[in-house]
Amino acid sequence: MSIHIQNVLGLFHETDRGFFTRKTDVYIVDGKIIGIDSPPEGFISKRQIDGEGKLLIPGFINSHTHVPMTILRNAADDLKFHEWLFGRILPLEDKLTPEDCYWGAQLGIMEMLRTGTTCFLDMYFNIDQVAQAVYDTKMRAVLSCSVMDSVEGVDGKALLKEAEEIITRWRGKGNLDLMLAPHAAYTCAPDYQREVAKTAKELGVGLHTHISESVREVEDIYAQYGKSPVELMAETGLLTDRTVAAHCVHLSEMDILTLAKHGVHVAHNPISNLKLANGVAPVPKLRAAGVNVCLGTDGTASNNTLNMFGELKQACLLHKGISGDPEAVTASEGLELATINGARALGLDGVIGKLVVGYDADLVLLSLDHPNMQPQNDLVSALAYATSGHEVELTMVKGEVLYENGRFPTIDTERVYQEIEQICKKIGLRD
Repeated sequence: MSIHIQNVLGLFHETDRGFFTRKTDVYIVDGKIIGIDSPPEGFISKRQIDGEGKLLIPGFINSHTHVPMTILRNAADDLKFHEWLFGRILPLEDKLTPEDCYWGAQLGIMEMLRTGTTCFLDMYFNIDQVAQAVYDTKMRAVLSCSVMDSVEGVDGKALLKEAEEIITRWRGKGNLDLMLAPHAAYTCAPDYQREVAKTAKELGVGLHTHISESVREVEDIYAQYGKSPVELMAETGLLTDRTVAAHCVHLSEMDILTLAKHGVHVAHNPISNLKLANGVAPVPKLRAAGVNVCLGTDGTASNNTLNMFGELKQACLLHKGISGDPEAVTASEGLELATINGARALGLDGVIGKLVVGYDADLVLLSLDHPNMQPQNDLVSALAYATSGHEVELTMVKGEVLYENGRFPTIDTERVYQEIEQICKKIGLRD
């Protein structure tokens, strides 16, 4: 499919000046951006899109989430973290079937496409069904198979074997890639962490984990092992330049240096961390140490949305407020967290995250014909501080339109809503 997007304001990035916008034309063939400003020789478009009064941006990358948790949206709010996880969420998750996770993933994909996200990094169980949902909808995702051994009734070896099989089965299909996900230091014993690290290396895949999300987690790991979760995972081999560590809220100065030394990517989840009263990740300190920080929503059970525009605004505002520095995370830097840095963390640097010739056409078109987008004094600031996601008119992944003006060409929306409603009734969330 060849597409010509005409007379559009494009969002570009240069290292020395950050993000900026300018008028342009964009040419797409077979899922790739093949021309900007001028058409390549012999280009013939099969579809022309009028970009007048619109803004074209690289799609957002949600670098940490649990997509099937859409089923549990608004079902466990205003609770302390330990009570939220062990008292409410895990008992509900025990009731979910593989098919339930398929429909929960479809709903999550709809929400992300509707609000400008074109790629996500997921961690969950029943990842086979999540992969099927991604494949069926033609979304882009990196899926990590959640494994653990320090939970009652869980067979860690069986989980790891199943994860290997899933990685082998789905690798290279559609817009999919895979990782291994040792859940956390409190659910994976040190020897098991070593086994997971060894398996990831043998399979040639990255790692995705939770680190130092709550004070209790850090205190419990110190009490058990005499070191922080970061120190423990460094010893067991889980910290590499292909590791995405979610949260990283409670870090010592040594933890930050350790993450930087090992090239670990940190997925910042400001809204989830605030809602569960877990605190605020030291993002400016991490960035100053050279750590690549990206942005994620976490799951809808703790956010309660998958809307990256909300996450972007919170990331830019939060660190100003707690530091007293209005430049702690600027609008342009926040956009880097949501795009370029996410691509780097997911191993997709040079593939997505920028409006550049040769990159895949994972792009989002926003209408500027909204009161909150006027006047157009600074559209980079508007994206970070004024945009809510309802301005998104079109979302494409690899040049294929997956959302346009209320329609999802690859998703049966009525069926998704019906299935979700039945699942909620089945697990006791609805009468």
